[in-house]
Amino acid sequence: MARMKAAVLTLLSIGGLTVLLCGAGPSQTGAKEDSEEVHDLGQGMTPPRVIHRVEPVRRDDSRGVRLNGSVVIGLIVTSKGLPRDAHIVQSLDKELDRSCIEAVQQWKFEPARKENKRVAVRVTVEIRFRDM
Repeated sequence: MARMKAAVLTLLSIGGLTVLLCGAGPSQTGAKEDSEEVHDLGQGMTPPRVIHRVEPVRRDDSRGVRLNGSVVIGLIVTSKGLPRDAHIVQSLDKELDRSCIEAVQQWKFEPARKENKRVAVRVTVEIRFRDM
């Protein structure tokens, strides 16, 4: 069983939307994926930073029910600062999940750094929804 690591990187809050960016994933540092070495965040690394964020579209349910909670997305931030392999880790609602994935795939990051070199890392993004 792989150990999980997590460290809070960024907490953003605008209106009723809160985004929490965490380093996470199995502790298999150095795994090759799509010909780029992918790391887990650790000591001596500078985490990626969101520099362009697209908000997910939150559609209220036609029955008047508003969803509160979190959608958690796992992804890789490449050494070029682009999101890759985004997938749902924790679901809230199918439509909202899809909207979150579509939004996160448009994000841009300042890449993580290890020994002052840009590196790809696994991260988890938690997007929290709450009523105002």
